Amino acid sequence: MSRVRPVARAIELLRDFFRLQAAAGIVLMAAAALAMIVANSPWHDAYQAFRHLPIGFTIGGFGLVKGAEHWINDGLMAVFFLLVALEIKRETLSGQLSSREQMLLPVLCAIGGVAVPAILFWGVNHGDPVALRGWAIPTATDIAFALGVLALLGSRVPLGMKLLLSTIAVVDDLVAILIIAIFYTHDLAAHQLAWAGAGIGLMLLLNRRGVTRLWPYLLLGALVWYFVLKSGVHATLAGVVTGLLIPLRGKTAGAPSPLESLEHALHPWVAYLVLPLFAFANAGLALGGLQVGDVLAPVPLGIVLGLVLGKPVGIVAVALIARAAGIARFPDGMDFKAMLGLGMLCGVGFTMSLFISNLAYSTIGGHFGEASVLGVLCASVISASVGWVWLRFTLKPGQD
Repeated sequence: MSRVRPVARAIELLRDFFRLQAAAGIVLMAAAALAMIVANSPWHDAYQAFRHLPIGFTIGGFGLVKGAEHWINDGLMAVFFLLVALEIKRETLSGQLSSREQMLLPVLCAIGGVAVPAILFWGVNHGDPVALRGWAIPTATDIAFALGVLALLGSRVPLGMKLLLSTIAVVDDLVAILIIAIFYTHDLAAHQLAWAGAGIGLMLLLNRRGVTRLWPYLLLGALVWYFVLKSGVHATLAGVVTGLLIPLRGKTAGAPSPLESLEHALHPWVAYLVLPLFAFANAGLALGGLQVGDVLAPVPLGIVLGLVLGKPVGIVAVALIARAAGIARFPDGMDFKAMLGLGMLCGVGFTMSLFISNLAYSTIGGHFGEASVLGVLCASVISASVGWVWLRFTLKPGQD
């Protein structure tokens, strides 16, 4: 009996997590739709004014003033990446990625789901070195958006599918973080990096000394964010480092986990404020002058092919190879058709794809930024729609 209760509690916590993520996905869709409506309405100028509204402060020679869009993308999204890092650390130490058996299939699927879209994008855009800056755009999966689509299927969806989808998305996020750190860092300021390194060193010392209070980590994390922002490394990576240094275990056995406490506290804020604001600020594509043929331009076409075709091909092919080799098996309640539907939903890139698009093209001007947003929006809508229809007719009611 003592074992049954913890297992039942864990399953209930998982269900709560999926309910939160599913609701967040629906809010995210609404925010993106609102951005499109406003950007193509008489309020277009007001929308652009909001995105570029200067916000900040200056005290003597010390100051920080940026437009609202930059505060959202560099500031609020650092909170999102903090939450992602907390999830990755928890999953790696005590969750779905904590054992070889649990982590092998999602890790392999995630690698296939990153490699094939990147190859397809390269195949379409290899003749244009500027366009190739966006090769990583179709490699990500938006867990909130994808789980929001799954929520529309109700009891048809087995728990194993939700777990696999969320774990693939976590690994995708980890790969995206590495891509951002390696390929989208430029013009480094060594002295600012040194100050950031000092703050990280202090957080590491706190961790090693067993400090479990959250406020010292968060205070140092804010300082690290400032110096990273000034250094040329993307500021959101400060959130990643801070999250990885938050202790998982409490000071004594049975004490609350600092990491899980912060994760639970941040989830609603990220789900219902940070990500909707990000979607609203970045998904407002003005359609005036656009034609259907614009989707066939190299950048949006590469993104659409990468997400809509590359994601399911990469994920399902690797899963089938792993199963045939006897090194992994499909989760309970899933067969080939269910795996194919999951691969389709992983083509909903949205948040991370828009984020990487901003990193790739925001500083070079031209049409690339709008073209990439068009590709991400089209690919996400197609993947969500096709995935939902496929699973609606292949999954049986009442599986969960």
